[in-house]
Amino acid sequence: MKRKILIVDDEIDMLDMLRSFFELKDYEVFTALDGKEVMEKLNEKPDLILLDVNMPQLDGFKTCQMIRDKTSIPILFLTARTGEQDRVKGLMIGGDDYIIKPFSLKELAARIHAHLMRENRRNRRNDASAFGELWIDYSGRCIFYRNKEVILTKTEFDIIEFLSLNSGRVFDKEHIYTSIWGYDGIGDNSVIAEHVRRIRLKLSQYTDKEYIETVWGVGYRWIG
Repeated sequence: MKRKILIVDDEIDMLDMLRSFFELKDYEVFTALDGKEVMEKLNEKPDLILLDVNMPQLDGFKTCQMIRDKTSIPILFLTARTGEQDRVKGLMIGGDDYIIKPFSLKELAARIHAHLMRENRRNRRNDASAFGELWIDYSGRCIFYRNKEVILTKTEFDIIEFLSLNSGRVFDKEHIYTSIWGYDGIGDNSVIAEHVRRIRLKLSQYTDKEYIETVWGVGYRWIG
């Protein structure tokens, strides 16, 4: 079965070029010109989204936040913005990669392949773990405390998944960052600290127990 890619860009020439390239790579390709059209194309159940940042009315960042309410599939930003702040923002709101224009089609194809393979490995998981009254469903990618679901972003779950599957081991921010975004991830591993803060805040609404311990000067470990 062909893998599906949704490409979002307000430049028609860019859409046509990327569509032709990835169709030759044997992908099924859908396109959208703006954020509003993206929400309609989600009905096609794409496996990955290439999302331009600079779009009129509804930009890529706002579109990404809307998409994340619907699906956890990989989102790769395409943009001419090179500032670190933009890259960090893109990762913080749920993006999985940040690709700067102009880019190599060969590298773009390789990154897409890597993200899809990573998703395949995650989707093959069919297990869960209980840490006291906290239940992590790895296959369903959701967490419950006393049968109440804790709503997490994709990245927040990824961090919990990585740490909890390696319970008791200490990992620095760079190691955690690499495990989530890969060695070719573009951004600042300091975003890990912010994600951990948000995870703790969400869990604190259900329990006083700390599941992620800060090992000062080293990193974090799961102590559930």
